[in-house]
Amino acid sequence: MVKLLRWFILGITLFFLLKTFYDHGQDVLAIELRESHLNYSAIALFVTLFAHIWSGIVWANILYFLQQPASLSWVLPVYLQTNLAKYIPGNVWHFYGRIRAVQATGTDLTTATLSTLLEPLLMATAAVLITLVSIQQSWLKNQENWFYQLLPFLFAGSILILIHPYCFNPALRLVARFKKKATNNASFQIKQYPWFPLLGELTFVGLRGIGFIIIFMGFTNLTLEQFPLLLGVFSLSWFFGLVVPSPGGIGVFESSAIALLGNTFSPEIILSSVALFRLLSLSAEAIAATLAFSFTKLTQN
Repeated sequence: MVKLLRWFILGITLFFLLKTFYDHGQDVLAIELRESHLNYSAIALFVTLFAHIWSGIVWANILYFLQQPASLSWVLPVYLQTNLAKYIPGNVWHFYGRIRAVQATGTDLTTATLSTLLEPLLMATAAVLITLVSIQQSWLKNQENWFYQLLPFLFAGSILILIHPYCFNPALRLVARFKKKATNNASFQIKQYPWFPLLGELTFVGLRGIGFIIIFMGFTNLTLEQFPLLLGVFSLSWFFGLVVPSPGGIGVFESSAIALLGNTFSPEIILSSVALFRLLSLSAEAIAATLAFSFTKLTQN
């Protein structure tokens, strides 16, 4: 059922996306690409590439937080190379690769799994927090839909409470007891609140949002009020792409951004910007994985 639900959601979002492109395809093709588009795209690509490298650094900090420190020379290649696996149907293979890599260092399965799952949890929380801040500066605060008013607060608040040691450590003991491995895992405790990993993920989502805004700047002149709007829409759309079962968030992110920005920008600007953002994101991840692979080969030789 879960697999069918994933394909159903992916089919619905892709149908909406293709229909939108079909309805406004001629408008998109009518946009003349100028040198400024290339300049803005190059800057956005650099920012996105740095964001992915920064995300690997944050994962290293998460490992340190879980008392499993590892050198950046090992963490970054593993993180950046496994990152591309999220586009494989199932959307779990990048997690699997990282868990196996951490296990290979001698870490137990529970801690290896926790180090991998804590990252998207903090990412999602960071995206919601940025959305909530942006809501105060944009038209999102005027939406009557209860989702925009209540669910983000509930989600962010619940996660922020859950990752507190007072809640997190009992949960770890419960998992260890459930798996009948209390003798190996009961002593594992987090000693402090994960402030630095959370701040790191806030920075990561912020950098991705900046790359998104830079792409829009290449297609239209933005007013000061539109910057928090775009950052909030990006964060919320990226959150949907993270939590909805779709490979790499493809389709979900684009559909959400198009729906949320439809009353603010023309369809051709939105479609061109969203399509270019996806292309640059994939390019940045491919470049990062290639650099990581090359670094690994050089160090092995």
